[in-house]
Amino acid sequence: MDFKDYYKVLGLEAGADDKAVKTAYRKLARKYHPDVSKEVDAENKFKEVAEAYEVLKSAEKRAEYDELRKYAEQGRPFDPPPGWQPSGHAGFAEGGSTGSEYSEFFESLFGGAGRYQDAGRNRARRGQDVEMTLPLLLEETLADETKTVAFQLPQYSPDGQPLPAISKTLSVKIPPGVSNGERIRLKGQGAPGVGGGANGDLYLLIQLVPHPLFDVEAHNLILTVPLAPWEAVLGSQITVPTLNGKISLRVPANTQAGQRLRIKGKGLRNKAGEPGDLYALFKIVIPAQADEPVRALWAQLAEQAAFNPRAQWSPS
Repeated sequence: MDFKDYYKVLGLEAGADDKAVKTAYRKLARKYHPDVSKEVDAENKFKEVAEAYEVLKSAEKRAEYDELRKYAEQGRPFDPPPGWQPSGHAGFAEGGSTGSEYSEFFESLFGGAGRYQDAGRNRARRGQDVEMTLPLLLEETLADETKTVAFQLPQYSPDGQPLPAISKTLSVKIPPGVSNGERIRLKGQGAPGVGGGANGDLYLLIQLVPHPLFDVEAHNLILTVPLAPWEAVLGSQITVPTLNGKISLRVPANTQAGQRLRIKGKGLRNKAGEPGDLYALFKIVIPAQADEPVRALWAQLAEQAAFNPRAQWSPS
């Protein structure tokens, strides 16, 4: 079994901090999302990136993985060390998973699909529940549309022997107000039962793909809006993006860094289908470089304004 270097998958050095891991994941998840990416083999790359993030975002899983990584770097063919017992599982649905969303490497280290433990019994048995990740762009949560999902279902003979997996495709309507990490149950769409038993259920684990511009707070969106100093002081009319197009926004005069401006109805939908709000979070930025005439103007402004932003630090 080949060892997977999850740090390399995310383009990181070993030991990268949580912020770097999250930033790399946000960038790559957007890049390889199958609905928007034109990259070759985007779907498999997206799954690989999601798998790497699943491990490295968790302090517990990452600690286990880092220990295994040291072991793998000793130049031997990789197998889990003798006596290796992971402390956690990957969060599969009750009854097991097909494992189709995760690699053999991940399954062998952090849990996986269990087979029937009562092989040889000819009584009716309910089919396995199956869980799969359903990545959604934020834009996709706004529309009343269906999403096509393709997956594989495990099946077993009456004596518990594995049979070839069943490929299945469904059109799923995304309910309004779905949130990251939410599980949607599709009754009877899991693995087939044995000996006349009922089918298991399919659970879709919602994974909101991080957006390069918007952060999510409940059903509201936060957009960091850069302003030049003169735009903040004098006020201005600027164009800002939303999830469904651009709008014109009036920036009040004397806007402060960190100030928020509410844009009603431009957020995500709640369970009732009503839109949340978009908040513009203002950030003051200055030009990276300035020539001598511009520096002279800044110096003139500093002299005439006679403004001390740290005046409150002075003793009274």
